[in-house]
Amino acid sequence: MTKILHLAASVYPVRGGIDQVAEDVMRALSDTPNIEQKMICFNQDASADGIVTHMNETVHDKIRGIEVVRCSCIAKVSSQLISLTFKRELKKLFEHFVPDIIIMHYPNPFMAHCLLPFLKKYKSVKFILYWHLDIVRQKILGKLFHFQNIKLCERADVIVATSENYIEGSKYLSRYRDKCTVIPNCVQNHRIAETPETQRIASEIRKKYPGKFISFSVGRNVAYKGFRYLIEASEYLDDDCVVLIAGPHTRSDEMKQMTMNNSKVELLGLLSDEELNAYYIASDIYSFPSIMRNEAFGLALAEGMYFGKPAVTFTIPGSGVNYVSLDGITGIECPNRDVKAFADAIMKLKNDSELRSKLGENAMQRVLENFMYYKFRQRIINLISSLK
Repeated sequence: MTKILHLAASVYPVRGGIDQVAEDVMRALSDTPNIEQKMICFNQDASADGIVTHMNETVHDKIRGIEVVRCSCIAKVSSQLISLTFKRELKKLFEHFVPDIIIMHYPNPFMAHCLLPFLKKYKSVKFILYWHLDIVRQKILGKLFHFQNIKLCERADVIVATSENYIEGSKYLSRYRDKCTVIPNCVQNHRIAETPETQRIASEIRKKYPGKFISFSVGRNVAYKGFRYLIEASEYLDDDCVVLIAGPHTRSDEMKQMTMNNSKVELLGLLSDEELNAYYIASDIYSFPSIMRNEAFGLALAEGMYFGKPAVTFTIPGSGVNYVSLDGITGIECPNRDVKAFADAIMKLKNDSELRSKLGENAMQRVLENFMYYKFRQRIINLISSLK
């Protein structure tokens, strides 16, 4: 029996890209013979589908039959959760669960600080460093934890990157290229199911915006997602265009201020999976305005492409965004932060239905060939097999 311990910032019902990938990894191994899994993460205030979690509680529960230890937190500093119980719970897992393989989802400096002493002590434990992104925006944090990152990479048996682009663009991954393997994030069939109900909701959405050309976007309201630039770009669009933005906190006071007196933009807030799929179906294109390498892959981008929507993106050197969507093949890529170019790309797709259809078909095909769950699952299984 191979025992695998996963370390991630959070897991469902928290709904972030890295959190979803961590769950996808566990899911990929859940029906593999002779593997036992557990996860340790931080607790956050969240709710979905009747599951409610609280930041100030340490609880043991299960996700898809796998035990998850959610550690209470006292604060969140520069997007990093701080927990007084995490190290104690991690120690228990090393002593009683006795993992053979550790999979840590990076970045998480506090978690790495707690983990490194155990990795030094338990030298026989195999260590997979699942590198989602460099710390880019918090420049002081990035410099502060430089040597921690080196220690992590040195100790790692394998470093997982989500695209070849990110290996080339990261000063850490490029330095440890010989340890790196690429496993692109995946589109989960069960999350993006097209059902009669989603078709019905999509039809209602189209009726709500009669005669409108719909650009759809989804993501957290954080600076690197670039929603500010999409909103600015909307000013250059024709009046028969509408820009719909969904995701956590996209109805914040800040976003409402940015869209004040802008009738072309509507903020949808957090959507259920069913509603999200309906908006993908109802839209004409998918706009993905992320601007920084914090956006290492773009899972929502891949999901939009899965539904046959051509993508409009910015150029982000060293990011996987421009690996997921290919300029002139699955969408249109624009100079970073150039809102006029972004608007022109949307208008080009609006006015050229043949181009829109061609790029949309290519987008769907690219996802089907490269980013589906069954491929992801096999890559994860192969990775674990290589370490046994």
